[in-house]
Amino acid sequence: MKTDITKYEDKKIKNIYNMKVEEKGLPTKLGLNKKIVESISMEKNEPKWVLDIRLKALDLYNKLELPTWGPDLSELDIDSIYTYVGSNTKMNESWEEVPDDIKNVFDALGIPEAEKKSLGGVGAQFDSEMVYHKISDELSKKGVIYTNFDTAIKEYPDLVKQYFTKCVPISDHKFIALHYALFSGGSFVYVPKGVKLDTPLQSYFRLNAKGAGQFEHTLIIVEDEASLQFIEGCSAPGYNELNLHAGCVELFVKNNGFLRFSTIENWSKNMMNLNTKKAIVGKNSRIEWIMGSFGSKISMLYPLTVLSDNSTCEFTGISFAGKGQNLDTGLKVIHNGSNTSTVVNSKSISKDGGICTFRSNAWVKKNATNSKLTISCDSLMMDSISRSDTIPVNHLETNDVIFSHEAKIGKISDEEIFYLMSRGLSEQDAKALIVRGFAEPIAASFPIEYAVEMNRLIDLELEGAIG
Repeated sequence: MKTDITKYEDKKIKNIYNMKVEEKGLPTKLGLNKKIVESISMEKNEPKWVLDIRLKALDLYNKLELPTWGPDLSELDIDSIYTYVGSNTKMNESWEEVPDDIKNVFDALGIPEAEKKSLGGVGAQFDSEMVYHKISDELSKKGVIYTNFDTAIKEYPDLVKQYFTKCVPISDHKFIALHYALFSGGSFVYVPKGVKLDTPLQSYFRLNAKGAGQFEHTLIIVEDEASLQFIEGCSAPGYNELNLHAGCVELFVKNNGFLRFSTIENWSKNMMNLNTKKAIVGKNSRIEWIMGSFGSKISMLYPLTVLSDNSTCEFTGISFAGKGQNLDTGLKVIHNGSNTSTVVNSKSISKDGGICTFRSNAWVKKNATNSKLTISCDSLMMDSISRSDTIPVNHLETNDVIFSHEAKIGKISDEEIFYLMSRGLSEQDAKALIVRGFAEPIAASFPIEYAVEMNRLIDLELEGAIG
């Protein structure tokens, strides 16, 4: 049984995620057309080659069709979305320079405190613009670049040109074309050869405005024999109007490199989350994806990894869908070299009629001999009106491969609930204990602070308190 103090803490946490900042006549763009795209580029003072990418993407967006194989996206009307919401501050390198109303949100979310305790650098985006970005002096001296994407375009144009749109092409799908037409904010990371970061970097993306979209772009390059841990956080308060998130993450891990990319998404339940992530991994390298998907009305997110000789991919993910939510997530992997390995451990929880779908698309090419793929998906349904599906697609072009796919879908056990209640727990606390035990292997993959946050989000989802 929860104490009054615990109930107060839950209410306080809910209020933190639902904090809103009053909009004060900020510059905005409603809808999507050539004039809006050109005005965004002009206000950012971008070079012509960036505007050319935006206009090419706009043309493709207008030609490409909505996907028909996943959740219904017909509710989305881009002409009713604020596709750009400006900021009342410049990008700062000191939290004290961030306006109080915005800083109070990030203070409540614990971002400045996390930076002091355990991070080597932090970026914070509010609506369409980064309002804070800083890297420790120690990492700067090692040649590590960590800055907002607008600054990277201006100060490191050759690096950006070399990699931007090269991992995720503009023509990939309709919503990546939308992203490239409207991208604003995001982070740029460059880790030089041989540099191994002991402390993670974190970018946090907060969408505050109602009826708005967020289109941040994250580009990370980890050179040969280098390593990086990067954490991405996302959240938004709840509104009655539809919000849209169509960000993009491009990751390059060179030979003998390592990257752990962790994400906790806690979008409000009026959000369409149509995000795109992809990694190109060099020889003898490793990438780890750790994903937590909470909130959002609809999610469609399938990180793609391309593996070279002797490289590995590990994917660990969890999603939680409640009433009115359709979370369609998973991963894609291409084994493009020999002795490659992929291990997938995915879990989902659904309640009150929520829908969780896990899609995997594995392609082992003919030259990817001696490859190994292990895919495991476990789904827990809290009631008889919820739904969980697993949809695997596998292309194996060689027989020299070890492949396994295991999927388990089950309803929460009445016997286990009865047993725990006989030991003095309430029905709600018994269910929460079972769910936390189910999710524990995923939580253990996160850094300790984020594992705690994930467990809090699970508790709030069980109570239907995130909205």
